[in-house]
Parts: sequence; C-alpha cells; structure tokens
Amino acid sequence: MSLLEDLQWRGIVYQQTDEEGIKNTLNDQKISLYCGVDPTADSMHIGHLLPFLTLRRFQNEGHRPIVLVGGATGLIGDPSGKSEERKLQTLEMVQHNVSCIKNQLENIFDFESENGAIMVNNYDWAGSMDIVTFLRDFGKHVGVNYMLAKDTISSRLETGISFTEFTYTILQAMDFYHLYKNHDCKMQIGGSDQWGNITTGLELIRKMMPEGAKAFGLTIPLVTKADGTKFGKTESGAIWLDPEKTTPYEFYQFWINTADADVIKYLKFFTFLTRETIEELEEAVAAEPHLRKAQKALAEEMTRLIHGEESLQQAIKISAALFSGDVKSLTAAEIKQGFKDVPSYEHNGEAEINVIDLLIEAKISPSKRQAREDVTNGAVSINGERVTDTAYTLSEEDRIEGQFTIIRRGKKKYFLIKY
Repeated sequence: MSLLEDLQWRGIVYQQTDEEGIKNTLNDQKISLYCGVDPTADSMHIGHLLPFLTLRRFQNEGHRPIVLVGGATGLIGDPSGKSEERKLQTLEMVQHNVSCIKNQLENIFDFESENGAIMVNNYDWAGSMDIVTFLRDFGKHVGVNYMLAKDTISSRLETGISFTEFTYTILQAMDFYHLYKNHDCKMQIGGSDQWGNITTGLELIRKMMPEGAKAFGLTIPLVTKADGTKFGKTESGAIWLDPEKTTPYEFYQFWINTADADVIKYLKFFTFLTRETIEELEEAVAAEPHLRKAQKALAEEMTRLIHGEESLQQAIKISAALFSGDVKSLTAAEIKQGFKDVPSYEHNGEAEINVIDLLIEAKISPSKRQAREDVTNGAVSINGERVTDTAYTLSEEDRIEGQFTIIRRGKKKYFLIKY
C-alpha cells in the first residue's frame, strides 16, 4: 500500500484540501510537512498523539517532519473547540511548557537521519513582530467575512470572542506561510478542529507567494470511544505523557483496559504494527477475547514508544505482581508507581507493631473484633504472604527497602504503609 492508502485503511484521514494533488505530490517527491501543538500545559496528553504519530508515519516513508511548538500561539489561545475564552498564561509559563513539550516530542521523532525532523517555535518569528507589520503584511490578506465563516469563530459569536482569539487563525496561518517560505513546507496536518486554521494558512500562501505556489492540508478524525465517553480521560483525569503526572504503569494500564469494541481502531490509529499483524489481532479479539492479545499488544507498543523498553518491562512486572499477589518482588520505585492511588498510612517508624494494632491504626479494619476476624479467617496478607496469627508482629523485615509494607485485605483491597 502507498502511505495514503495505509492512512485511509487505518481510518486516519478525515479531510483533505486537494486529494488528487496530495496523492500526486506524495507519489512524485519527498516533502516537508508540519504539525503543531500549543503549550497550554507542561505536558502533552494522549489526545495530542494521533496527529504527531501520523506525522511520524510520513517520516518513516522518507518525508521530513517539521514539529512546531507554539510559543507565540500559546500566548494567544486557540478558540477551536472552546465555548469560552481561554485563560491567558504568562510568558514564563508558556516558555516552561515549551521546554517540557519539546522533550516529549524528541521521543517520538528521529532528528538524526537524512530526513531528520526539524523542531521550531513560532515565538521565534511572531514574538517580536510589531502590530503595524502584523496588520499590514498579514491582516490585509485575510477578510473579516472569510474569518466569520470559520466554524471556530462563528460558533463563538453568540457567547462572545475577544479580538485576541479572533486573530488566532491568522497567527497560525502565518506559521504555515513562514514554514512554506523558509523550509519549503508543503503540507500541514492536524486534528479535525484545525481545518479552519489550516485553510487560512493556504489562503495566505496563495496570496503572498508567487503564482503557482501549491500547499495542502490534511486533517485527522477526533478519537472517540465506542461507549460515547471521552477518549483519554479516566476517573483520575487525563492520561499525560509526563511520567510524573501519569506513571508508565498507569499509562500501560490505560491501554490494556481498552474495550474490545475500540482496541482494533486504536491499534490502527496509534501503533506502527503492520496491517497483517493488526488483522491477526482482530481475529484473536473475535475468537479468544478473554486472552486480550490485542490489548496487550496495544499497551506494549504505546508504553514502549512513549516511555521506553525499561519502563514497559517495569509496568508489566507491576501488573503481574498485582494480579498474582506476589508483591514482595517489587522494588520501592515500582511500589510508588503501582500503589500511587491506593489508601496509604504513614507509620511513626517504630521498629515493631502488632498486626491487629496496625490494622486499626491504619483504618484497614473498622474495629479490633473485625481485625481479629480478618486475620484468623486468612483475609489479611502482608507483602503478599497470608498472616493468620493475631499475635504476629511486623518488624524491619516486613519493610520493602525500609520504605513500604503492602497490606491486602480480602482479594483486591490494597493498603500501603509508609515509613
């Protein structure tokens, strides 16, 4: 399959500005193309991934990706998909976010090879531009009626839109024009909500570059879940790429818990597995859904891509330990990941404590009578080993690396004792 045919098989293509032109251009030459992200936070989340992974597919086929981090547009705020004004961030906040996001993008793209990626920041060309230059050189080429017809703007006319956010589409169009002029960038790709901004960029290129200048836009569908809930959100919030915000174990668990109805779509969208492999996994979902082969493949591919092989193996180890109850094999660092959200109790550090007293102190059992029952009935495990003696005293040996004791009450209720 050609690259475009593969993208269409994967369901990644939503809109194209000139389908025939894009097809012919990609067949005839290797091009530079870009995708951008505004640094609205100090980390991207998995909702940002699909456009950049699509850009990486182009790189794998020999095209040169230009990765844009919006240090300038991030100061303005994109009205796309928003019903009200974004809260403006300070220059210092945006610059910090730019630095963090650049590090994450470096894990996704190859910057060293012959068609190595280029990373740019639109603050470098827009940050120092004076208002008269902006209005004369760029504003003159974009009609108000043209802008009012854009969904991102027209949808906000009733609730209100500031002049700041109204001009956002021109700023992003300037990016496309700048990259076309200085890097021979022939295409912009983005989420389906970026269609208006992409076509404004094409309008600037058409009007400001010599006759015959040709560029293209391609958008990617919004990622949805079969049950109608929002992709990339859990009870604890967004799934971030930053391992401090979402641990590699949590990241792995998110993907492995994908519903059967969604898993093949996500394998097509997010992984670089071949068509043959994905079709085999699709057959496995139909024939042996209980084995969850597709979910395991998805979780492994995504965790390896974003966090690396070592973090993937650590996530698999934590998952296996929690499933089997063999938590004694975990390191303190792995316990911090796997037990991040379980109830915890900070013990005062005394060398020894009776198991019944600890169950009461840490509020694991509601009363001494219940605590005794839990222990004698074999419902309490310490670091994966069942304790049935009410006189059992925890000592230094029950502390994993001197930092943690893991208590399980019943089959699934874990508690973390910290020292």
